[in-house]
Amino acid sequence: QVQLVESGGGLVQAGGSLRLSCTASGSVSSINVMGWYRQAPGKQRELVATTTSGDNTNYADSVKGRFTISKDNAKNTVYLQMNSLKPEDTAVYFCYGWYLRNYWGQGTQVTVSS
Repeated sequence: QVQLVESGGGLVQAGGSLRLSCTASGSVSSINVMGWYRQAPGKQRELVATTTSGDNTNYADSVKGRFTISKDNAKNTVYLQMNSLKPEDTAVYFCYGWYLRNYWGQGTQVTVSS
């Protein structure tokens, strides 16, 4: 079993920055993929960025060049640095992990005002 806890959401003006953190506990050494998804009101949950145990990263086209995913293996934590935020980035951001099944955090709200 894996538990994921996010932090770092909030309200920011367009053009600003936020950093999200997600700390994993449980069977963390087995996790193959960690990352972030987001869900805006009335929309489906969508991929933002992922990183693998082999340090391969993947980003949604809409965030490339603005968001950076990184991890600290010693802390079992994955980060999402979000720069040049836009109002369309407003969503609930969910931490994601995969080992034999999907794991999700509880979500953290990110609101970008224009």
